[in-house]
Amino acid sequence: MHNRLVKPGRVAGLVILILLLLTVYLVALYKLQIIEGEANYNRSSELTNTERVVTAARGNIYDRYGRTLVSNEETYNLKIDTDKLFANDDPNSVILELVHMVQGYGDEYTDDLPITMTPPFEYDPDMTAIQRTMLDAYYVRQEIDPNSTAVELMSYMRTRYNIDNSYSAEEMRIIAGVRYSINVRYAVPTADYIFVEDASMKLISSIMENKLVGIEVERAYSRKYGTEYAAHILGYTGLMTQEEYEKYSLLNYSTDAMVGKDGVEYAFENYLHGKDGKVIETRNSAGTVLATVYEEEPEPGNHVYLTIDSVLQEQTERILANGVSILKQNIAQKRAEGTARGDYNVDLKDEITGAAAVVVNVKTGEPLAMASWPTYNVATILEDYQELLEAENAPLFNRTLMGTYAPGSTFKPCTAIAALTMGIVNTEDKIKCEGVYTRYAAEGYAPECWIWNSTKDHLTHPEENVTTAIRDSCNYYFYSIGNYLGVDDLGKFAANFGLGEYSGIELVEAKGNMSNQANHMDYAGTEWRIGDTLQAAIGQSDSVFTPIQMAEYCATVANSGTRYSASILKSIRNYDYSEKLYDREPTVMSTVESAEYNWAAVHEGMWQVLNDYINEKNVNVWVDCQWRVAGKTGTAQKGEGIQNDGIFMCYAPYKDPEVAIFVVVERGGAGADVQFIARHIMDAYITIMGYSDTSETEMTLLK
Repeated sequence: MHNRLVKPGRVAGLVILILLLLTVYLVALYKLQIIEGEANYNRSSELTNTERVVTAARGNIYDRYGRTLVSNEETYNLKIDTDKLFANDDPNSVILELVHMVQGYGDEYTDDLPITMTPPFEYDPDMTAIQRTMLDAYYVRQEIDPNSTAVELMSYMRTRYNIDNSYSAEEMRIIAGVRYSINVRYAVPTADYIFVEDASMKLISSIMENKLVGIEVERAYSRKYGTEYAAHILGYTGLMTQEEYEKYSLLNYSTDAMVGKDGVEYAFENYLHGKDGKVIETRNSAGTVLATVYEEEPEPGNHVYLTIDSVLQEQTERILANGVSILKQNIAQKRAEGTARGDYNVDLKDEITGAAAVVVNVKTGEPLAMASWPTYNVATILEDYQELLEAENAPLFNRTLMGTYAPGSTFKPCTAIAALTMGIVNTEDKIKCEGVYTRYAAEGYAPECWIWNSTKDHLTHPEENVTTAIRDSCNYYFYSIGNYLGVDDLGKFAANFGLGEYSGIELVEAKGNMSNQANHMDYAGTEWRIGDTLQAAIGQSDSVFTPIQMAEYCATVANSGTRYSASILKSIRNYDYSEKLYDREPTVMSTVESAEYNWAAVHEGMWQVLNDYINEKNVNVWVDCQWRVAGKTGTAQKGEGIQNDGIFMCYAPYKDPEVAIFVVVERGGAGADVQFIARHIMDAYITIMGYSDTSETEMTLLK
C-alpha cells in the first residue's frame, strides 16, 4: 500500500480560494444589509394587509325526491377600489378605459343614473323605484334642486367630477354614470357598488394582463335554477334594502349579501344563508396579492328539501295554463254565439283573470304541487320585475296562497258534517226542495235554489237526504240545515277544517275569512242579516278562502276529519350532506270529530257528484279515469255583471284516498266547466306515481 502525500502548494491554493469566496460573500452581505437595506426596508413597508369578506355559498333547494330546483353557480364580479382609483391623476380616463374594455368584451357595467346615454339628456321615464330613491337622496345629499332638468344635473356632474371639455357629451355621460353610481351609495345606504356582475373570463383575463389599477376581481355566487317552474314557490334572492340590512346586520351579514325576497328563499333564509368567512390579503404597492390567510373559513348554507314533486309541479302548471286557454276559447265562442242571437250580455266581464291549482297528500297534508296562473320566469325576475309589477293580471301574485275565493258549493260538505254532528239532521232525514226558501219572506228575504232559478219551468229537487243533497247541490236543503245550525257553530266546524285559518305552510299566505257577525261590516260593508247565515251555509256571504286551505279541507274530508299541517319543508341537510338537521313528520293541526256513518254519507254524496248519471256532464269527464274519484263542484258568485268563478275539488282513490286536488279559475264560469283541469292533473299524478317506486326513489336521490 502506497501513502499519498499532499503537496504544500495545493493546500495554499485551496486556502486562498476559500478566503476569496468568503470575501465576496461578505461584500454582498454588506451591500444587501447596509447599502441597500434602507431601500429594501422602504419597499417592504409598502406592503398592506387588507381584511376581506368571503361570501359563503347559499344552500341548495331540492324537491321531495332530491331533484335540484335551485343551486349555485360560481361567478366573478368586478369591483372598483375607490382609494386607488381616485389616487390616480386622471380617474375619469381610467373609468372610460374600463367601460370601453367592458363593452368591447360584450359585458355590461352597472350604471344607476336614470338619464339617457346620449344628448339631449332626459330622465328615464321607466326608472325603477330604487333608482328614484337613489336620485332623490342624491338631490338632498348634494343640495340640488329636485326640480332640476336632466341637462342641469349633467352640467352639475361635469363640474363636480372634474370632467373636462376634452370629453364628448357621450363620454361625459359614461363617466358621470359610474361616479354617480359609486357616490350615491353614500347617500342611500345599500350594498357596495359592483362595477360588473358575472364578468366574462375574457374580460377578467384582459384586466389582469393589463394590470389595471383600481379594479378588483371578487368571487361570487349566483342562483342557478334547475326548473322553469315553481316560481311562486321558490321565490328569488336580491340585494338587501335598508330595512333588511338593519335586520340582517345583527346576524353579521355583509352589506352586499344576497337575501331571500320571496317564497322558499325568504321563508328559509336562516337555513339557506351560510356564514361568511374573513381573509387577510397581503398586497405590494402594485396591488399584487402576495399572501392570503383565512381568519375564518366560509361555511356554506344548509340544503332545503321541499315536499313538492317537481315533475308533478311542472305538469300541473302546464295543465292549468292549457286549461285556461281552452276556457278562454269556450267563453269567446259562447260570447260570439250569444251576441249573434242577441241574448248575450255584452257588458259582462267574462275575461279570465287568473287561476290556481293545488295538489296535496291526503295522508300527510304535504303540498305536492301549487300552480298559480299567470306565472313568470324566476331566472329573469330581477330584469323583468318592473314589467311584471305593471303587467295585467298580476303574474307576481301567488294565487295559491294569497288569492281568496268564495268556495261556493264546495263548502256544502262542511255544512253537512256540522249539521250531522250537531244532530240537526241524521243521514236518513229528508227535506223537500220547494225551490224558494220562504222562512224569512216576511222580512223580505227568500233565496232560491239554483235549479229553480236556472230552469224555465222553475223545477225543484225531490226530497233530499244529506247524500243526495250533496249530489244535487240543493241550496234549499242547505238553507234549511244552515238556518238551524247557526253561523257560530258553522264557523267552528269551518275552523277545524282549516277554512279561514292559516294552513301551517311556511310561506307567506293570506288567512281568508269565514263569514261571521263580528267582522261582517268590514268585509261586506253592511249590517249582518239573517240571510247571511243562509248564504254562508252554501259557501257565499263573505266567506273567502285560499286554494291551499281548500285543498287541505278536501283532504280533511277525504280522511274523515284529520287535518294536517300544510308544511312545505320536508327535510334539511347540512352543507356537505353528512347530517340531516330536520326531518318532517306529519303534524295534526285539528280534527273534525263525527261518527263514521256521517262521514260515509258525505263521502257517498261526493262520489255521486262525479259518478251518478243524474250529473251526466260530470260523469263524462271522469268515467274512464283509472282511479275512482269523489269530488264537489262549486260556483262562486262574483256579483252583478261579472262572470262567476269556477271552483272544483276532488280526491282519490275513493276507498283509500291518497291525493286531493283543488282548482279555481277566476271568471271561469261554473265548477263543472273547470273540472276537466283537475281530471288532467289527476291523470298526471297517477301516471307519475305509477311509473316510480317513490320510497326507493326518494332514498336514492336524497343520498
